[in-house]
Amino acid sequence: MRCFFHLVNDHEEIVDNTGIEVHDLESAKAQALLAITELRQEIGVDIEDWSGWRLDIVCPLGRLLHSMMLNHTVH
Repeated sequence: MRCFFHLVNDHEEIVDNTGIEVHDLESAKAQALLAITELRQEIGVDIEDWSGWRLDIVCPLGRLLHSMMLNHTVH
């Protein structure tokens, strides 16, 4: 299945138009955690910068499959 990973807060949305193929939702969640780790390396670890942001995993039809708050997953 193809999943898309959108970065979202109350005012902005950074849309993933490419997505990736995964076997199941658990694989998508693992890929999301990897993406968050990469973002942390690129942007920085200051937890205040992540406040209010989440990573939404959505299907090709736009249905929300899972959501992760970035300030709760970045340690």
